[in-house]
Parts: sequence; C-alpha cells; structure tokens
Amino acid sequence: MRVTMRNLLIALAALLSTAAPAAAETILFVGNSFTFGANAPVRVLNADRVTDLNNERIGGVPGLFKRFAEQAGLDWQVSLETSGGKTLGWHLAERRPLLDRPWDHVVLQEYSTLDPHRPGDGTATIADAQRIAELLRARNPKVAITMTATWTRPDLVFLPGKRWSGTSVEVMANDLRRATDSAARRARANVAPVGQAFTCAIRSGVADANPFDGIDYTRVPLWSYDHYHASSYGYYLEALVLFARVTGVDPRTLGAREAAAGDLGFSEAETVALQQSASDAIATNGGCGR
Repeated sequence: MRVTMRNLLIALAALLSTAAPAAAETILFVGNSFTFGANAPVRVLNADRVTDLNNERIGGVPGLFKRFAEQAGLDWQVSLETSGGKTLGWHLAERRPLLDRPWDHVVLQEYSTLDPHRPGDGTATIADAQRIAELLRARNPKVAITMTATWTRPDLVFLPGKRWSGTSVEVMANDLRRATDSAARRARANVAPVGQAFTCAIRSGVADANPFDGIDYTRVPLWSYDHYHASSYGYYLEALVLFARVTGVDPRTLGAREAAAGDLGFSEAETVALQQSASDAIATNGGCGR
C-alpha cells in the first residue's frame, strides 16, 4: 500500500490531537478579606499554587480551592484579585484590566453587608454584578460565574445598635442570600451558599453559634477574634462550598486526611464534619439554613 505524504500528515495530526493534554480550566476569584483569608494562616497558605494578580503573595480561599482540585485529580489554573474592604463596584472601577480576560470560571464575592453604607441593601450589588458579567461574557460568552452568599457577622447580630441586632445568624445569612440570588439572576450566575453552610454547621452541632457567649470546646469556632472575619475553620468551609458548587465534586470525597486541613491542624473528625456541612448546604441549596 502506497503511503503518501498527505496520509502521513493526517496520521500525525490525529496522533498529536489524541496525545495532547486538555487545557487547564481557568478560574478567577474576585473579592476582599473574606476571599483572601484575613486573620488566619489561610491567607498565605498555598500561595505558591495560585496566581495573585496583585502580587501580594496571597493564597486564601483560592489556594484551598486549588489544593482540593489537585487532590481530586482536576487540572485548574487558579488566579485571584482581592483587596480588603472593597465592593464589586470597586473592583470593576479600579481593577478592570485584571478582570477583562477570557476566564472559564469567575467567583464574585461582595462586601460583607452588600452595601457598606446601607447594610443589607443589594441595589448596587445587583447592578455591579451585571456589569461585571457583561464584561466577562464579552471576552468569553461561555464563562461560568458564581456569586458567594457570605456568612453572618456576629458583631452585627449579637451587639446592640447594629443592622441585624436582636435577630440571629440565620436571619442575616438568609438576607444576604436573597440579595445575592437577585444579583445572580441578573448576572446569569450560580450562587454558593457559604453563609448558609455556616448555619448548617451550627445546626448540626459542628460549630459554635455565638462567639460572644464563651468558648465551646466541643464545637469549632467559625469566626476569628474580631467576630467578623472567619477563622481557618470558616474559610475552609467557604472553600469547600465553592469547590463543590463550581466543580460539582462532593466535598466529602476529599476525606478525613485532606491535605490542607492537615496543614491547618484540624482533626480528622473536624475535617469530616466540615465537609459534611458543605455537602449538606450544596445538597439543599442552603435549605438547612432557612
């Protein structure tokens, strides 16, 4: 049989297309201290595994996400753009060139009370999320966007004279979730029920419900010393929920000996319990917090 140069080239092209590895999924995390892990070692953990677009050597929740992906056998290229105390509108105005790229996935995390000046008001969040989504889809029409519905701040619930004073951790988490849902509908985005995962952990007895009433050594503390930011346990739970929502992988499959939890000093029982809380929140779409 005569082998022509054309046939050889076709065969070589087929071989190369079969052997070439699939390109890594790209994901960008946009947020503030709730994303970069303020007040916890999570902030610098795994910084060498991710790309900090602001060159601040932050690992944070994106670093945990990358670590989970590695252990799950997934190839993800993880980047982050974070700045403390900032809204989504600030990121769009001040860091637009870093966002304006063809990402496969983007996670958006708003300020802890949505609007810093009108706590609980989602008007600006809805508008800014839609504007960012339009920017992202102009670069990649297939980009998958996830919005983080963040956790309750105990300093705004258990102290007097605050927006959610006299309510409960469930109420604030659900208020933030409703506003995030509205923003996500406009932006055609998914929602990660992180705040309600905190509630799942509290209701199941995994986590302490009120950091102001003393330390309960039988339950993990989800918040740091300021009763505002998360502890390492809280950031770990956030990362689990985001990982599950974005990848579709059940966080329980990471197992009791998950590496990042080991680096953070969690017991195997604590690790499994937090994975279960994240799984519950995803399975119920946050329903365990309603």
